[in-house]
Amino acid sequence: MSHGHGHGHAHGDAPDLRLSRTARTATMVLLAVVAALTLAGLVWLWPGERPMNDGSSLTAAGIDPVRARIVSIQPCPDNEGAPDPTQPGGLEHACSIARVLIEEGPSAGSQADVDLIGVTAASGLTVGDPLQVAQVPDADGSPGDWALITVDRMPVLIGFIIAFVLAVLAVAGRKGFFGLLGLVVSGAVLFGFLIPSLTSGHPAVPVAIVGSTAIMFVVLYLAHGVSWRTTSAFVGTWLSLLVTTGLGALGVALARLSGVSSEETVALAGVLGGLDFPDILTCSLVIAGLGVLNDVTITQASSVWEIRAAGPGLSRRELFTSGMRIGRDHIASTIYTIVFAYAGASLSLLLLLSLYEQPLHILLSTEQFSEEIIRTLGSGIGLVLSVPLTTGVAALTVAGTAAARTAPRRAVV
Repeated sequence: MSHGHGHGHAHGDAPDLRLSRTARTATMVLLAVVAALTLAGLVWLWPGERPMNDGSSLTAAGIDPVRARIVSIQPCPDNEGAPDPTQPGGLEHACSIARVLIEEGPSAGSQADVDLIGVTAASGLTVGDPLQVAQVPDADGSPGDWALITVDRMPVLIGFIIAFVLAVLAVAGRKGFFGLLGLVVSGAVLFGFLIPSLTSGHPAVPVAIVGSTAIMFVVLYLAHGVSWRTTSAFVGTWLSLLVTTGLGALGVALARLSGVSSEETVALAGVLGGLDFPDILTCSLVIAGLGVLNDVTITQASSVWEIRAAGPGLSRRELFTSGMRIGRDHIASTIYTIVFAYAGASLSLLLLLSLYEQPLHILLSTEQFSEEIIRTLGSGIGLVLSVPLTTGVAALTVAGTAAARTAPRRAVV
């Protein structure tokens, strides 16, 4: 996008263009500062040694999972048939014995019995399904019984991944390819930096901001190209991210949330020392809202550019107002997206808590419900504020055209 047209002409839009150059310079300075701080943060917060409470690793010594396939399944001898998992107590008492054919390792070709307990026994496993099993050594180190590690779901997952990639490439083409590439790099940042840094004991909020900013740099510029439009979206996303982080931290502190409300967090607290779980909760809020923020901000930036193209004579105020009309519609639809995304992810919890015979205000005050409410509303407020922030940044940085000084102004809806 050009920003130097018609410097020697009559006044007309000259103040508008000077504002554009000033705003662009300020944006570039901010972008450079954010990039430098992000690089410094990556160095400072790079994962180190994990402070395990017992000084050991979770990896079980002598256990080497191998692939196996179910040959036959029968109920456990001490169970009278297969308990109905839909009945109270049926799920945890479900029990079956699977005869499996070992397909890897020194025992390949041999068969062994593996116990299927609880949810695994009630998951619908049948003959031919793949498993990951391991031979657990006895106390004296000799080979012991075979045990189930997990159901091998990788063939199904790979199938869905291939279908997803093909659908994106078929519909979005080149843009879809760069979007997928950005997703891969984002996953590398998440699993290569963000999660290991948290488990290393680094402060969660700085980790969330640095990791999310690095992801934004990659996703936005890789998927949408290097342009002022993308830069406007980046600045709007980053400012909204800071707002979301602040609101999340404030909500967690005011609601006195411990961040330890599930079996997973309790187990994590028992394994890792020095973790600040309220900060971990704030970090999860930031990461959860990042994808929706990117979607809203890039749409708003693109809308402002299209409005400028359709109405080159619009003032900055008119450009901002027109962009906000689009943004309000986007907010109305996206709020449903983020609320129902959280509700869907927590559906089992919602069902369980709804069965408690407690007044609604008591249920809403429980740790589990309050976490989801703070997470949803904190991300929602950041999402709503991202629209005026991004629209304002885009309206300041988008340049007018030389024709704007002679063309009559027309309203853009």
